[in-house]
Amino acid sequence: MAPSTIGGINKLPEKEKRAIYSRYIPRELIDKFNLTDFINNNELLKFRFASGSSDVEMMLYHQVNFPDPILYAHLADTLNGQIHVLLYILNDPDSPRFSVDKMPDGSPTRFGIRIRNIAAETAALQEGLAPGQVRHGLRFLRKAMNAFEGFVKSLGHDMYFVEPLYYHNAVIFERYGFSYQMGRRQMEGINSGFQQGGELSQKLDDSNPFRSSEATNSIRLRSWAIHDGIMGEPFTNVTMYKRVGISANISTTSGCQW
Repeated sequence: MAPSTIGGINKLPEKEKRAIYSRYIPRELIDKFNLTDFINNNELLKFRFASGSSDVEMMLYHQVNFPDPILYAHLADTLNGQIHVLLYILNDPDSPRFSVDKMPDGSPTRFGIRIRNIAAETAALQEGLAPGQVRHGLRFLRKAMNAFEGFVKSLGHDMYFVEPLYYHNAVIFERYGFSYQMGRRQMEGINSGFQQGGELSQKLDDSNPFRSSEATNSIRLRSWAIHDGIMGEPFTNVTMYKRVGISANISTTSGCQW
């Protein structure tokens, strides 16, 4: 019987694990970077999937020894055996890199969650990036979602969960058909706070680049302000889910631009 969980897949021989996890790599990504015979190439496609563990990290590179993968995914099982996406990143390797993920001495920042490289974040903000991004994305999210939903369906599931790391991630997931397991009221409260006269909009005082008065109607700039601590607490406790092939049609930011 084929496994239906990450933990079950991780018990398989490595060649089988690699083949199964490769299913959620979008074909368009493979074609764009002309990746031939990459599934068994340990330098282009790297995994952390120890037998006995219930999570997997996958890193797909477009060339050997490049500093960032074009696709990074960290998946885990929920307590009841559903698929949970902890982190999913698509990087454009041809775009400039901003070291928001590490301090000048090389110590990790956990994408600015643990500690912040302010100089790198300021440069990333000015380049048009959102919090946590080291490079521009590839604009492949719709294609990536289609491939991922095929993977989820092949395991016998009709839904999966995601953990948005930042405010803008949650908004993007909304726009791709996700619903909230928890956090919708918080998201609606944040939107209200950024309206004219709202508690958060009053704190957009241009005191630093992350608290721009232009953030009231910008998802990306709102996210930077939240990342900068404008709420007085981190952006946490939001979990979302998507039913395969079905859009929830939810929006907590109606009319707000990117």
